Amino acid sequence: MAATTPDAAAARQRIDAELDTIYPDLFTLYKDIHSHPEVAFQEHRTAALLAEKMRKLGFTVTEGVGKTGVVAIYKNGPGPVVLIRTELDALPMQEKTGLPYESHAQQTVDGKLTYVDHACGHDSHMAWWVGTAQTLLAMKDAWSGTLMFIGQPAEEKIGGASAMLKDGLFTRFPKPDYGFAAHVGPDVAGMVSVKQGSVTSASDTINITFHGVGSHGSMPNKGIDPIMEGVHFADDVQTIISREKDPQKFGVVTVGAFNGGTVANIIPDSARLQLTLRSYDPEVRKLLVDGVNRTAKAVAEIAGAPAPDIEQPEGTGSVVNDSALSARVAGVLDQALGKDRVMLIPATMPGSTASEDYSAYVEAGMTHSVFFGIGGSDPKMLAEHKANGTPVPVNHSPYFAPLPEPAIRTGVETLTLAVLSVAGK
Repeated sequence: MAATTPDAAAARQRIDAELDTIYPDLFTLYKDIHSHPEVAFQEHRTAALLAEKMRKLGFTVTEGVGKTGVVAIYKNGPGPVVLIRTELDALPMQEKTGLPYESHAQQTVDGKLTYVDHACGHDSHMAWWVGTAQTLLAMKDAWSGTLMFIGQPAEEKIGGASAMLKDGLFTRFPKPDYGFAAHVGPDVAGMVSVKQGSVTSASDTINITFHGVGSHGSMPNKGIDPIMEGVHFADDVQTIISREKDPQKFGVVTVGAFNGGTVANIIPDSARLQLTLRSYDPEVRKLLVDGVNRTAKAVAEIAGAPAPDIEQPEGTGSVVNDSALSARVAGVLDQALGKDRVMLIPATMPGSTASEDYSAYVEAGMTHSVFFGIGGSDPKMLAEHKANGTPVPVNHSPYFAPLPEPAIRTGVETLTLAVLSVAGK
């Protein structure tokens, strides 16, 4: 924490003056990205667009890192290396917001044509990522060091961060001393949350295929029913949560997909279940994974069936913020944006139960890091939903539509001030 704490009020004035100039272009970029979303590891247009923007700013840009990732480097004298990350990918779902720039894009995912939507907010992230780069370059006299802006693919699938790391992100390029990222959410637009300690949960996906012996639906005794194996498993696996896990610690096991059979009068020879596991504590994470594996094998053995096939694609750990750095940056944001817009959440409070593979960079050694939350919801919309008793559209909802302004402006303010807090002169 060697950098001089910036004059927050003066820095805010300079940031906002730059934003007044560049925001129309950022909004145009946002609408373009929103209308042309791309799914994990297919973000070719998106990556090329961001790479072009960063080259024009004077960054040294490398494309194709971790398949479709972008790394942009800008050196401005001696000082720390500071990473700023955005995600590139969208979700395989249909948008229903009715926005004038609503996405109608489609792509092939797992062999099927599907609609694509930036329902998680990564379009906002990319706009404020470019805006932060422009603002920092306009304020080069106020900081010293190296900027490392990365555009990460495949956050939604969990795997883009590790793909970039395996492709030499921290060896081919400077290893960052500090890292910052931010995510838009359903809180009031313009609000910033800074969480100390665990920010998001660990995430693990497990796919289980139960095997049986197919037979006629009228003669179940002639076969072994894998659907019943799946039913027993889906019920029994919850005892890991209710009887094995410490009730004071967070942990979730969800069976999100159950596929088996083709028609009513055939007992199939296999059934496939897909699970997501969430936790904060590494010991709880291991308990859940081990318990799922043990339960699946036991259910098959009881049924007299062959052992199930259990696949565990790549998971991700909990994003953990540096508590001291979080407090420092929150103090700067308080002074610049006002205490009514900034919330510092202590480590003793629970984080989000959602997951983020930004954690991979922290686990790879970027321990001085803060992951911010940026509010994006219209206060009037929130009030209407509260009055009507209806749920607010959140990330991954087809109706999720964060306000570009002030969300994008707030993202630029937050990330620029964060960089100044560690690299300011």
